[in-house]
Amino acid sequence: MTVDDTGSGAGEDGRVDPPDADPGEDPLALRLEQLILGAERRYTPFQAARSAGVSMELASRFWRAMGFADIGQAKALTEADVLALRRLAGLVEAGLLSEAMAVQVARSTGQTTARLADWQIDSFLEGLTEPPEPGMTRTEVTYPLVELLLPELEEFLVYVWRRQLAAATGRVVQAADDEEMVDRRLCVGFADLVGFTRLTRRMEEEELGELVEAFETTAADLVAARGGRLVKTLGDEVLFSADDAAVAAEIALRLIETMANDETMPELRVGIAFGTVTTRMGDVFGTTVNLASRLTSIAPRDAVLVDSAFAEELIRSGEAPASEAEAAEAAVAAEKEGEEPPVYRFALQPMWQRPVRGLGVVEPWLLTRRALPAD
Repeated sequence: MTVDDTGSGAGEDGRVDPPDADPGEDPLALRLEQLILGAERRYTPFQAARSAGVSMELASRFWRAMGFADIGQAKALTEADVLALRRLAGLVEAGLLSEAMAVQVARSTGQTTARLADWQIDSFLEGLTEPPEPGMTRTEVTYPLVELLLPELEEFLVYVWRRQLAAATGRVVQAADDEEMVDRRLCVGFADLVGFTRLTRRMEEEELGELVEAFETTAADLVAARGGRLVKTLGDEVLFSADDAAVAAEIALRLIETMANDETMPELRVGIAFGTVTTRMGDVFGTTVNLASRLTSIAPRDAVLVDSAFAEELIRSGEAPASEAEAAEAAVAAEKEGEEPPVYRFALQPMWQRPVRGLGVVEPWLLTRRALPAD
């Protein structure tokens, strides 16, 4: 704490250092913490657990699930920490959540928001807090900027979360039965940048970061615009899902076409599989996901490989013919009846069957757009 001649405890900028400040801690960091949390440090972990009416063991499980480090018995927690514990424990006591589910809620929320917070600080606030004028320090810029941005970002976060929750709830209530709510039949696709490892050796870190961000942004926009869901990004790879095979096929081909038209981007390959998928904490698991990943690894450059179940789904829905011979026969039959021939959006070409480690022999199909008939 910086003390002036009057002993008021005010720093050079006129702000008062927070109470309970450790002499080794940065006063600005403490003031920012208090601003963001909206409350002062008041409790040790034991005191917070006791005030919330939960055991120290359960409190520790919740905090670790949220991604918070053990702090011993330092007085570093606020009234908001007590309220969060009380709410989670209350959901368990009311029978709305089991204890295990409450821990999962804490973990999924903590992991998601931790990544968001890291991005906002590393990529967003870092750039905004560059001193606008010579002689100004980052300290003089950061506090008032966070003070202005905090309520707006909080409102926006709640808005997006409600929108996403509404969309996810809609998907669940449309499920055929309770089992389908957890184990669903989905189209799962991986899109992978070709030769990314070699790029990491040739490009500067900043250039590589910009390339990855451009790829993730493009992929996220395309997936969302076409009605799919971006499950996660893995640097040089994105994982997406869709309820409908035609939607997944359109996403995959659009990704290939968009990246091919960008000279700054490496080539891309995509693999898609259709089948039962287990969903947990926003992620997807199971044999279908593993198969999509394997198909991606063997896909040609700038091409999409799909499994036989996905191909069958496209054929069943009338989005692709089983073969060009069948398409020709259907066109001739329609012409004889004086009807319009069927129009297929996609084409499927069977590839050589091959063994895939851990999955046995698979029959990949090459997915392409089908040329529209000439007028």
